[in-house]
Amino acid sequence: MIQLWKGEKTMSRKVLVFGEVRDGELRNVSFEAIAAGKCISEGGEVVAAIFSDGNLESAAQQLIHYGADRVLIVENAQLKNYTSEGYAQAALAVIEDEEPEGIVMGHTAAGKDLTPKLASKLESGLISDVTDIEVTGGNVVFTRPIYSGKAFEKKIVTDGLLFVTIRPNNIAALEADTSRSGDVTKKEVEIKDLRTVIKDILRKTTDGVDLSEAKVVVAGGRGVKSADGFKPLQELADVLGGAVGASRGACDADYCDYSLQIGQTGKVVTPDLYIACGISGAIQHLAGMSNSKVIVAINKDPEANIFNVADYGIVGDLFDVVPKLTEEIKKLKVNA
Repeated sequence: MIQLWKGEKTMSRKVLVFGEVRDGELRNVSFEAIAAGKCISEGGEVVAAIFSDGNLESAAQQLIHYGADRVLIVENAQLKNYTSEGYAQAALAVIEDEEPEGIVMGHTAAGKDLTPKLASKLESGLISDVTDIEVTGGNVVFTRPIYSGKAFEKKIVTDGLLFVTIRPNNIAALEADTSRSGDVTKKEVEIKDLRTVIKDILRKTTDGVDLSEAKVVVAGGRGVKSADGFKPLQELADVLGGAVGASRGACDADYCDYSLQIGQTGKVVTPDLYIACGISGAIQHLAGMSNSKVIVAINKDPEANIFNVADYGIVGDLFDVVPKLTEEIKKLKVNA
């Protein structure tokens, strides 16, 4: 539902963007959050903050190139790995110093965990999983999906802090401008009384494109029949520069790890291209991928529900179709 802004119809705002760093590299959603922050600020200052236990000057410069006016590198040995308590203490210290009128973060695993805690501490509202932002009539209007993506609602903050998380791959990042310059400041914070300390992280997924940020996703369902059935899907994903995902059925059958699960109880993805292979199209799966820009379905069953949401459908055996598709794409890339 849409409510009207009680304050001035047009105003510039200071917006604080929390970037995300993984293994020393910025996640793409950080740049998208900068673009969202620029829209919300309406000409005001956009300040980015990134958390670190070491050297992040290069990442800070990237954020400036993508539109940040200033960058804060928040340093503490306890910020090497994400913990809810540690990052919350660091974020609150930055918010207290900067006194922003808007806060933006990616709707990622960390964002979904951290932002409700911050909103509670700040006694603020939170608009989560935003897929579009527009300024109309002096109001900043946020669009987000509801009912597992079956409908969308538009929200306007009537009073107080504009606090949002944005869904990856929905708000386009600005063009990087390497000529831009801005202040980069290091800020040390005190983090105490941590109940949880992460010593090491064992990743189940292989190196490659992050599933939640991939522009192309090739997903397999029970139709892949086995763990080996994912091999042709991985080959296709590699050719397209994408990532492999799975339905819950494939995960439950132990064909792949649950870290690849897409759906209502898994990851929500919105790639430019989603290729569903051997996926029937259960409503729970559609909730995690139906907002993809282009959906291609490959299934032997012409009555499969996945064809109801697909832009293009191929009725056939995925073990015949996917290798042929991979070879044709390879030929196109060679001749390009």
